[in-house]
Amino acid sequence: ATLLDFICRIIPHFYPPLESHVRQGVFNSLNHIVEKRVLAPLAPLFDNPKLDKELRAMIREKFPEFCSSPSPPAEVKLEESVTMEMENHVADKDREDNCYDNSDAAFSDDEDDSNTKGKKREFRFHPIKEAVEEEPVDITPYLEQLDDALKEKVLLLQKGREEDLDTYTTDTEMQCEVMQEIVDMILEEDFDSEQLSTLASCLVELFKGHFRGEVLPEELTEESLEESVGKPLYVTFRNLCQMQEDNSSFSMLLDLLSELYQKQPKIGYHLLYYLRASKAAVGKMSLYESFAQATQLGDLHTCLMMDMKACQEDDVHLLCYLTPTIYSSFPDETLRSSELLNMIVAVIDSAQLQELMCQVLMGNLGMFRKDSVLNILIQSLDWETFEQYCTWQLFLAHNIPLELVIPILQHVKYKEHPEALSCLLLQLRKEKPTEEMVKMVMNRPCHTEDHFTTSILRQWSLRHEDTLSEHIKALLIKNNSLPRKRQSLRSSSSKLAQLTLEQILEHLDNLRLCLLHTKQNFFSQTPILQALQHVQASCDEAHKMRFSDLFALAEDYEDSSKPSRSRRKAATSSPRSRKNTSQPPGNEEEESSSSASEEEDTKPKPKRKRKGSSAVGSDSD
Repeated sequence: ATLLDFICRIIPHFYPPLESHVRQGVFNSLNHIVEKRVLAPLAPLFDNPKLDKELRAMIREKFPEFCSSPSPPAEVKLEESVTMEMENHVADKDREDNCYDNSDAAFSDDEDDSNTKGKKREFRFHPIKEAVEEEPVDITPYLEQLDDALKEKVLLLQKGREEDLDTYTTDTEMQCEVMQEIVDMILEEDFDSEQLSTLASCLVELFKGHFRGEVLPEELTEESLEESVGKPLYVTFRNLCQMQEDNSSFSMLLDLLSELYQKQPKIGYHLLYYLRASKAAVGKMSLYESFAQATQLGDLHTCLMMDMKACQEDDVHLLCYLTPTIYSSFPDETLRSSELLNMIVAVIDSAQLQELMCQVLMGNLGMFRKDSVLNILIQSLDWETFEQYCTWQLFLAHNIPLELVIPILQHVKYKEHPEALSCLLLQLRKEKPTEEMVKMVMNRPCHTEDHFTTSILRQWSLRHEDTLSEHIKALLIKNNSLPRKRQSLRSSSSKLAQLTLEQILEHLDNLRLCLLHTKQNFFSQTPILQALQHVQASCDEAHKMRFSDLFALAEDYEDSSKPSRSRRKAATSSPRSRKNTSQPPGNEEEESSSSASEEEDTKPKPKRKRKGSSAVGSDSD
């Protein structure tokens, strides 16, 4: 009972300007409960006689669709939402169908094929919303609150709206003239600002036709765009662009727009469209920030996100048209916003994605910034598959070094994030590996089904054999020199897992198996063999047994930069042995005395040799 009371009371008070949106969100949630059969019908819960009488009346007022009789029309509406494609023989249903705009409730082919009929109707807020908006509103009570001069102008607008549709062009011109006269009256010094709210209520009702259908013309030309911004509603925008921001008249028009926005939130993205499309508004996009601060929201970011969300729900083509301007005009609000990016990729199709990529490559659109791109990509891991695909395609269209987003590998899992891994796979294979890249690629858990690291290492070994071997050697020696206990402590305390020696050896062993039956000789590289010998000499018996095949590759290798003891012994003793064996037998005494004197003269030299090897010195003695 407490929860139901809270839901009923929060709808009108959470955010009064968007009360209909809040109610729609609660309606969708309750409908979802019914469709998922969490509770089959909600009527027994909502009509429970144990509930307070006032609460039951409030529930019936807020959610008649889920209550039992006496509200049968609402139940017909719910039933019809599931079966309106199959049965249209009820007169009431025919009437309701006519007020729905089916274009707003369109679903993609994927949803049609994969989802059930119940799921297909899961998002029905557009038809319900349009049905509510279609109800005519009597503005007579508002007219009575206006002074005579303003009332006369509003009546002219109302009369023009009721003219024959065949004279729509002439009617529009007349309405624009009347609207300009209304604006002029507002800008007069003696205008009563308390009439703004009443006037806004009248204008929203009279101009509600401006908020239906697509805003963009079919063919985008200068002429068609100018014609599209010639609506009476946009007269206020035009006057705003012609004024100085420090003018009192400017503030008065902003107050009017704020009142309009409170009663019709679509005003926001219509203002954005006017500032983008009209020649009179070139360079005036900053006016939107003034508008946002004048609204009850009072915040540019919040206002922009809400307006773009409303645009996304109403007109995807307009959303794509506005995107380049929004990102370039408000970089601080957009480039760090994963919310805005998700709005875009959630509704665009492949053709619109390609167009946005072209805008990026032409330099008209930038959707990522180096200091925030990693966080946005990490947040995108929870999005739908096509949304992630679009995000990565847009990222790759930008000239951002891949090294900046490599740390995302710490967050992706091969079973949960194949979209991100696939894009990274194709990009990493083209890159020349750095030590940090190799470290990030190898710092992944080894699973028999996860071939990401092995495939990347193989590609790098084909293209950058020497570079890769040097980086792997550096990582092996560096991780082998760290104490095991210290490694485990660091890995447990740090936010990201610490690369371990065992991980490197596991990935190298997988790479060895991958190259086993190929002609590639990556494991004959000197740096790899040196590193394997270094690790083998210091690792424990368990690792030696586990990676015996890997270490076996380096068993026969002798490092030429470090001569062996036998080689050093032969090198130091060979001059004397050659002297002793080459002397004639008869001259042994003379040669022995001369050799003795030579030994005394050259005494410091053998001392230096003895320092290098005590074994050699003992042989000469």
